[in-house]
Amino acid sequence: MDKKQQIAAMSLAETFQDRFLIGAAVNPLTLDAQKELLVQHFNSVTAENEMKFERLHPEEGEYTFSEADRLMNFARANDMAVRGHTLVWHNQTPDWVFQDRSGNVIGREVLLARMKEHIDTVAGRYKGRIYAWDVVNEAVSDSGNELLRSSKWLDIAGEEFIAKAFEYAHDADPDALLFYNDYNESFPAKRDKIYSLVKSLKERDVPIHGIGMQAHWNLVSPALDEIREAIETYASLGVVLHITELDVSMFEFEDRRTDLTSPTADMLELQAARYEQFFGLFKEYQDVIGSVTFWGAADDYTWLHDFPVRGRRNWPFLFDERHEPKESFWKVMEVARS
Repeated sequence: MDKKQQIAAMSLAETFQDRFLIGAAVNPLTLDAQKELLVQHFNSVTAENEMKFERLHPEEGEYTFSEADRLMNFARANDMAVRGHTLVWHNQTPDWVFQDRSGNVIGREVLLARMKEHIDTVAGRYKGRIYAWDVVNEAVSDSGNELLRSSKWLDIAGEEFIAKAFEYAHDADPDALLFYNDYNESFPAKRDKIYSLVKSLKERDVPIHGIGMQAHWNLVSPALDEIREAIETYASLGVVLHITELDVSMFEFEDRRTDLTSPTADMLELQAARYEQFFGLFKEYQDVIGSVTFWGAADDYTWLHDFPVRGRRNWPFLFDERHEPKESFWKVMEVARS
């Protein structure tokens, strides 16, 4: 069997099927451009943007489900699970949600009623077809002593908006796993805040089942020990963990270089070593990690193109721009089979 035949006979998802789901974030472009790769290597999908508030519910009383339905139909046709992303977020939520018809800020009860109606409609539409939802996304503050980030949800409804979102989601789909999802989740300061938030929700019997570790990591940080400690800290709450938005950037966040048109050999080697470490850790904690989702599938499309540096490309996945496996892929497969 030559190498092309060998690759064609492999599946990332099948290799890990006894451990956890392997997912990819998708969009209308990649559902077409990456279809063969998605079908071969992934058994779970997440909407990159098409299930966010502004896409599904751009105006009061107006829903646009066409692209979300297309994703659901793709998943069903290819026997894939679906993670829902996301019901409540401070970003990508249209202004009308927080205003009356005159543009004035609405009150708490009106906002909670709008949240409930949105969650009832969206989670209710896909009841029994989406196995897990990121219910609340990125509500924890990145810095300072405050627990929660400033947002219109917090300013108008108070911190109870988080518990209410989970209650409404559970009512809309009692069988779905419900997650709090956030980034920088492995850095100690934010880790402790996420832990405190979820602990307080659990203590109040709020129906939260898991923590989504976004895992937007890079060649240097976070340290593997920090990730391990985060996994153990969150798991101590008795919740399920999902890796929800995994990618491994070639650049640290503060790195503003723009000179590269392709990754260097050293970068590819470092990336492969990092992926090997990460999946070794996921495998070690497979009893608490139920899903590992990449925030994309191959290097031809990633949100890291132009972010945080405009005009710069990035190469964060296991598959290159031609959808060929990189050294990172082979290292991950070795971990699975070891």
